[in-house]
Amino acid sequence: MAEKVFNKKLEHRCEYCIHGNRSGFSDEIICRKRGVTDRQDACRSYKYDPLKREPKGTRISDNYNPEDFVI
Repeated sequence: MAEKVFNKKLEHRCEYCIHGNRSGFSDEIICRKRGVTDRQDACRSYKYDPLKREPKGTRISDNYNPEDFVI
């Protein structure tokens, strides 16, 4: 689980940075270092904040039997 949240190969994005906050009015990021930026942007001041990222969820298979859930 920890390797999914703290992935070293994760793409740098302003939306995951400690300096950026999501704008309440649009799909942009308000950065303390660069001002208003796009979510996909990143700069040299990028610092990853794991609490800002939501890992992809796992899907449950549709082909199950009701007996699979009986104790």
